[in-house]
Amino acid sequence: MKNTVATFKKAKQDGKRISMLTAYDYSTAKLEDEAGINGILVGDSLGNVILGYEDTISVTVEDMIHHGAAVARGAKNALVVVDMPFMSYQCSVYDAMHNAGRLMKEGRAGAVKLEGGREVAPQIQAIVQAGIPVMGHLGLTPQSVNAFGGYKVQGKDQEAAQKLLDDARAITEAGVFSLVLECVPSALAKKISQSVSVPVIGIGAGAGCDGQILVYQDMLGMFSDYTPKFVKRFGEIGSAMKTAFQNYIEEVEAGTFPAGEHSYGIGNDLIEKLY
Repeated sequence: MKNTVATFKKAKQDGKRISMLTAYDYSTAKLEDEAGINGILVGDSLGNVILGYEDTISVTVEDMIHHGAAVARGAKNALVVVDMPFMSYQCSVYDAMHNAGRLMKEGRAGAVKLEGGREVAPQIQAIVQAGIPVMGHLGLTPQSVNAFGGYKVQGKDQEAAQKLLDDARAITEAGVFSLVLECVPSALAKKISQSVSVPVIGIGAGAGCDGQILVYQDMLGMFSDYTPKFVKRFGEIGSAMKTAFQNYIEEVEAGTFPAGEHSYGIGNDLIEKLY
C-alpha cells in the first residue's frame, strides 16, 4: 500500500507504529521499499555518511535534490521525505517556500522536513498552504549543533522540556503532518506524543513515540566514525562488505578472479587467424 501523509495520520489514530529509515540512493531505497518500510527520509545526514563532512551544515539544496530524486525513483510505496538543509528556510518565508518547491519539483519529494519550533511556524504554515506536506524536527536538531555546544540530549530540565512541548504544539498548529523527536528523554517524548495529534517519530527518544527512524548506515554497522547510544545494530553489513572487498583484492592479486565462468569465449580458430 502506498504510504502518504494520510496513512501516517491514520496509523497514529489506529495505534499502529510507523517505521522509517534514511536512504540516499536508488538501490538502497528500492531495498527498503521492498522490505515494507513506511517512510524514507533523505536526510541531510548525507553530509556525514555520504559526503564525509563533520556535520550537516555544508549540505546544499542541490545535494538534497540530487539524492532525493534518486531515492524517489527507487521507492514506490514508501513516503519519501526530503530534508531542507541549513539556511534554506531560516532566512525568510519566501526562501522557505521557494526551496521547498524545488525539493518537490526537482527532488521528487513526497514531503519536506525542517528543523525548529515556534520560530519557524510561519515558514511551515506558508509551505503547507502552498500544498507541500511538512514534517517537523525537534530536540537535538543537528543544524543547530553549534548553538547547542555539541550533540547533547535535549529537554532535561523543566524549562527546556516545557519549550519542547510548546514547540511541538506550535508546529502542529502550523500544519506539520508529523514530527521527529531526536535525543529526548523517553518520558518527555511520550508526553509530547500524547499531547499532539500528529505522529511523532523518535530517534533516541524511547519507545513511547508513534514510530521510529534510524540512519541506515548506523543500524547496519556501515558507519563507524561514531555510534550514538540510541543505535541498535540490526546487521553487521559493514564488516561483511569489508571482508568481501578483501576477498576480491586477494583473488585479483592471485589471478584467480576472473575465472572461466566469469569470462566470454571465442573460437581458437578465429584467434589463430589474427595477425
